[in-house]
Amino acid sequence: MRLATFRAGEEAHVGVHAGDELVDLARAAPDLPRTLVGILAADGLDRARQAAERAGAEARRPYDTAELLPPISNPGKILCLGLNYLDHAAESAMEKPAAPNVFMRTAQSLAAHGAPLLKPKSSDALDFEGELVAVVGRRCRDVPKDRALEVVAGYSVFNDGSVRDYQMRASQWTLGKNFDATGGFGPEFVTADELPPGAAGLRLRTRLNGAVMQEADTADMIYGVAETVAYVSQVMTLEAGDLLVMGTPAGVGAARRPPVWMKPGDVCEVEIERIGLLRNPIAPA
Repeated sequence: MRLATFRAGEEAHVGVHAGDELVDLARAAPDLPRTLVGILAADGLDRARQAAERAGAEARRPYDTAELLPPISNPGKILCLGLNYLDHAAESAMEKPAAPNVFMRTAQSLAAHGAPLLKPKSSDALDFEGELVAVVGRRCRDVPKDRALEVVAGYSVFNDGSVRDYQMRASQWTLGKNFDATGGFGPEFVTADELPPGAAGLRLRTRLNGAVMQEADTADMIYGVAETVAYVSQVMTLEAGDLLVMGTPAGVGAARRPPVWMKPGDVCEVEIERIGLLRNPIAPA
């Protein structure tokens, strides 16, 4: 099942993508929570699926007319992995991490499919990073690796837009990863049962103005989804709707000579096989 969050007047609604239509769950299943986080926390995916299958015309709208929002606009935590592909670690002149290298993003840094990524006023070094997102489906702690995929509800696509000069000024990457509206996220949430375990073995491509900049296989991640869930859940309780942004492969703009930065007027696309294509224009902040 594929779910999208979209604008309905002044509200955000969740819809099920069915063919060329979007089934508005606020109409088809008014008893369900109105956010994807709420639906996950209520173990409501099966009810959403059933409601979409029986929905009448009054709950359906053309998919291509919907203004999409980030699939989860209010995640409790956005945990991102750095240097999680060997080729990216090599191009960055850094060693393979001995454990998942985790940093955090804020919800304010997110931008929906179709919305602009904002080039900061204070920097020209806005880079692209195409990445897989794993979405936690329920509250968990100390999850063993062999059970870890049971707590992952589904997957999406991310562009971990990075302001490289701010990122590299200090040993901590937080500021360079958290400029407003630099993290593209979407277009949809795809349930785990639609994909291979851990979303492994899927092609990932990043294109800038149509030119392929990154191309990899999600099976090439150093630390897969199960390992990451097991490791992080030793440290903190994970909650429904938390995001695990799984790192980027080689080909980033900072590693090119000369560097290639995203600039206003550009369009960046990240596509992951069987999950979707995330497209964002670049605009000035």
